[in-house]
Amino acid sequence: QSEKELQDVVKQQEEKMLQLIDKSGEVTMLKEEVSQLKRLLQRAETEAKVLWEEMRGKEPKVDTAHVQDRVLLRQEVDKLRLLLLERRDEKRLLYDKY
Repeated sequence: QSEKELQDVVKQQEEKMLQLIDKSGEVTMLKEEVSQLKRLLQRAETEAKVLWEEMRGKEPKVDTAHVQDRVLLRQEVDKLRLLLLERRDEKRLLYDKY
């Protein structure tokens, strides 16, 4: 009787662990989505910032190649900044884990 109950408890615990693993996978996917959305938002903000700087005090005739170069440079800086932050987060998670 008690052996049967113990087997049931073990089975329930295994099911709970599988559910937690599934939820953990979902959380990981959601974190990746949030990270992608943050990058897209950062990119849009960068483009808007550069365009605003270029348009402020300028006449309607604007050198679009120059603006595009500035946007690309700013995006590269933002990518590098984001990579640095991601590495810091990973490092912090490893410290916390160990």
